[in-house]
Amino acid sequence: MSINPDEKLIMELEGLRERFNKTTDKIIRDINRQKKIMERSDKRQRQEYDEIQKRVAEVEALNREIEETQREVVFTMGAIGESRSKETGNHVKRVAEYSKLFALYYGVDPDQAELLKQASPMHDIGKVAIPDSILNKPGRLDDEELEVMRTHAQLGHEMLAYSTRPLLKLAATVALEHHEKWDGSGYPRGLKGKDIHIAGRITALADVFDALGSDRCYKKAWDDERIFALFREERGRHFDPDLIDIFFEHIDEFLEIREQLKDDY
Repeated sequence: MSINPDEKLIMELEGLRERFNKTTDKIIRDINRQKKIMERSDKRQRQEYDEIQKRVAEVEALNREIEETQREVVFTMGAIGESRSKETGNHVKRVAEYSKLFALYYGVDPDQAELLKQASPMHDIGKVAIPDSILNKPGRLDDEELEVMRTHAQLGHEMLAYSTRPLLKLAATVALEHHEKWDGSGYPRGLKGKDIHIAGRITALADVFDALGSDRCYKKAWDDERIFALFREERGRHFDPDLIDIFFEHIDEFLEIREQLKDDY
């Protein structure tokens, strides 16, 4: 029995429609399955991302706590070193503020200037190893006592140099070099000019400025004009001439720090 051409065409079209529907259904199922997989994957990835962010925040908070604790320890150790020589905690506070101000006007990066502020209180930490009989002797030290006193720079460096943390590394440098002089006549290594780390050059001037203006067991405080005259005389000898120029150009700011952090007796 022959099939009508029209019926044959209809059968072929229906077959095509059936195959098309099957293929379409399969594609739709595959798409829906893939969509669900992606949704689960996205959800898992979001959860993982949120967990990572949470951990990062915890680590950052811990680092801030560690850094703050480290700053407190550094300052406290510096204050202990000064207190052994009958100097006040305000001395290290003033030296810290002077040092940051010098650094900023010298052109040091603000973050490094802040780091120097935090490190400078440790400049005399080596004094904890100096005998009281020498450290607090009224009057001048003899040559042998002076030699012992000078070891505090190297001792301070040795106390701090083991650390890889930037703050303590800089504090070690400050401890070692804050008694070096621009003309090479300082100690412990006789460094000269810019061979002395800028942190050492700055702390040297900040420390001397505050020490001269304060009462010590071996001297009375100098008046300002006497200090200023010494600075002019020691420009390019003891001190970096650029730092001396910064001091006189911004003298009101240094005096304001001194006034704000003056000792209470």
